[in-house]
Amino acid sequence: MKRQLISSGSTFESTIGYSRAVVHGNWIFMSGTTGFDYGDMSISNDIVDQTRQCFENIITALKQADAQLSDIVRVTYIVPTASEFELCLPVLREYLGDIKPAATMISAGLADPRMKIEIEVTAIKKH
Repeated sequence: MKRQLISSGSTFESTIGYSRAVVHGNWIFMSGTTGFDYGDMSISNDIVDQTRQCFENIITALKQADAQLSDIVRVTYIVPTASEFELCLPVLREYLGDIKPAATMISAGLADPRMKIEIEVTAIKKH
């Protein structure tokens, strides 16, 4: 099977040594994606804004993999402050409400204190 590496251009990828996503056959394994705007490596201080940016980053990587949000079958949310997760629910419903992937939320520290949420997805291309 062909293996494709996808990069967002994030400085984290080159510094740490990982890919935004790895495509293996029809499977897409996406690394935890944060709310950074990878164009200028800026990040909002608001968890809702960060959540929306996470999904925009995920959509960009999925497009590079010739896939879309509806191909997502599993999602993991990681938040440092569990009580803030509820603030994200309207955005999660907006992007995944009709898709309804299997999901888990974990409360844990993240690599950068500015990060308020990290979202990891697994997708299977339908075509």
